[in-house]
Formats: sequence, C-alpha cells, structure tokens
Amino acid sequence: MSTSTSATDSLFQPLQLGSLDIPNRVIMAPLTRCRAIDHMPNELMREYYTQRASGGLIITECTMVTPQTSAFASEPGIYSDEQVSEWKKITDSVHAAGGRIFMQIWHAGRAVHPELNDGKPAVSASPIAIEGGSTTPQGQFEYQKPEALTEEQIQELVNDFRKGAENAKKAGFDGVEVHGANGYLLDQFLRDGANTRDDNYGGSWHNQVRFLTEVLDAVCEVFTPHRVGVRFSPLNGFNDMKDSDPVALVKYLAAHLNPKDLAYVHLMRADFLGEQKADVVTPFRELYNGQLILNMGYSPEEAADTVESRHADAIAFGTAFLANPDLPERIRQGAELNEPDPNTFYTQDAKGYTDYPTLETAEA
Repeated sequence: MSTSTSATDSLFQPLQLGSLDIPNRVIMAPLTRCRAIDHMPNELMREYYTQRASGGLIITECTMVTPQTSAFASEPGIYSDEQVSEWKKITDSVHAAGGRIFMQIWHAGRAVHPELNDGKPAVSASPIAIEGGSTTPQGQFEYQKPEALTEEQIQELVNDFRKGAENAKKAGFDGVEVHGANGYLLDQFLRDGANTRDDNYGGSWHNQVRFLTEVLDAVCEVFTPHRVGVRFSPLNGFNDMKDSDPVALVKYLAAHLNPKDLAYVHLMRADFLGEQKADVVTPFRELYNGQLILNMGYSPEEAADTVESRHADAIAFGTAFLANPDLPERIRQGAELNEPDPNTFYTQDAKGYTDYPTLETAEA
C-alpha cells in the first residue's frame, strides 16, 4: 500500500494536545503485545517503543494499575517500584529519541481470568459474564460470572487508578490515557449491556459515567488535566459489549467532558465485529470542544482527509504502526507499508515485534 505525500500533508502539521506540543498528527494507538513476562516491562519493550518515537504521540499498551487483574497473562503493570524503574528506562529512551509517550492505565473488569490471577475473581458493574472464552499464551479460558463491585470497592479502585497515575509520573511519562473502551472495566460501567445497577453507579447516564468521572478526577490531581486523555469505543462489540443507544451515550460524554479540559478524547469509530453500526463521530465532534483523536481502520489518505476537514485533530494508527516503526516517514514519502503478521501479535519474543524493517534498513 502506498500514498502520495501531497495527499497527507495535513498529518504533518504540529498540534497542541493540552499542554503537550506534538510535531505531527500520526499517533501510535495502544496495542496489547503480551511481551511483559510476569507483568514486568523489559529491554525488548524499550526497543519496541523507541523504534516508534517519531509518532506525534505514543500511547502504550493497556497497563494494570493493580495486581492480579490480568486478562492476557503478559500485559505490563504500573503498581510496583520495580515496574516503575523498568518503565523509566523506556520513557528515558523514547525521550532521548525525540518522542513523547503517554501510559494507558487500565483494569480489565469482567475480562479478567481467575486462572491467571491466583483464583482472584473477576469484577464488574453487574454480575453478567462475557459469553465464551479467550485464548491467552497460557491456553483457552472461559469467562467467569463476575462479582458486582460494591461502592466501597469502587472507591478502592479509584485510588488504584490514582496510584497508577502517580507511578506513571514517577516513571517519566508525559501523561496518561484512561482506558474507557473495548469492554474493560470502565466501559462496563458506561454501557447498559453490562451495567444493570440501580444505585449511584447505574440506571442513568449520570450514574453510569460516575465511576469514570471519579477516576478522571483522581488522575487529574496527579497530572494536570492537560496531560490526561481518555479512550472510548461506544460501538465496539468486543468482549460481548453493547449499548441500547450509543449515540446518546457519546452526546452525554461530550457535554460531560467539556468542563474537564482534558488533553484529548480518543474515540474508536466502529465495531471490531462489524455488527453495531452508527455515526458516533459526528455528534461527538459537534458537541465536544477539545482535541479529538480518532482511530480504527484509517488509511493514510483517509486520515489526512479527516484531519484536513476538521472531523478530527489527529488519527491513531494501530496495526500500521505495529508493522512500521517509521510510519510517519513512510506516510510522508508515500512509501510502501510493511504488512503486519497476525501470528506474532501476542507471542513473547522479538519476532514480529522489533524486527519489522524501516525504510533505512530496507534500503541498506
């Protein structure tokens, strides 16, 4: 696949995300890669992220704010001093290469597997299990019926997110993105397909958004709001998610988030499964006053057109960045893009992780 440089010029205009200046609008989306053995960041991850430092902003893979909440077996954490120390090596390396990096902080909720967490049960907004199971490096696991969180437990998790943000700051991150997407814990509270509560955390938009609001407020006490982003996927059916009115949800979120003056909102425009269809981008863009990053299936040309037409301020690329460590330069030159290898997305070594060629190495 190739693109013409003139068609993508809008992606190479600088942008201010809150108080962070970025040189281009080609964002690296968060990508789970399962290389953090025992949930510990490592040298291989340092190399991987540093290779991709030319993006306007790197958003890391989802990172656990509390132990024993694993959904994939080898996702990283940010809850121990050792993890902070190892992440600091990564942020230092990315910064030395001229990059900027936010950590995506996360709790999987009902997508947690007790088998991966010493038997610790999954939790969620309501006791509704994800149908089916998932394959991890440790094998196939069926999802369990989660325990509904009490209001006291919710407050403990708010503090876990705060502590995660504090540790991310110690580790040298430029900011954090709160993961409110893809059927994980905060998303489970936002959407009525997973939240049937009738207390302070369910039954109305105001209540369904309360947990997210409390997390954002806590995190913004650590980083200023101008260094905090949040990600949503109102249509995505991944993890057995649905909502009765996703358009109304994004309208409420846009109005609700305006006063918070965050660095950005990161909105996934579609459904991984292709089943739930609606235009959630237009109503959100019309109502939200801040910077908007869009994601999901954008070609370089469509991304540039979207930014040029002001439907978004930047575009986050996932698999394209996975397979092309120098993605901004390839787009700028109209060069061919490497094809990603799905067989190595979630393996645990360098193959399909740090060995994709750059233009420079391909020409050598």
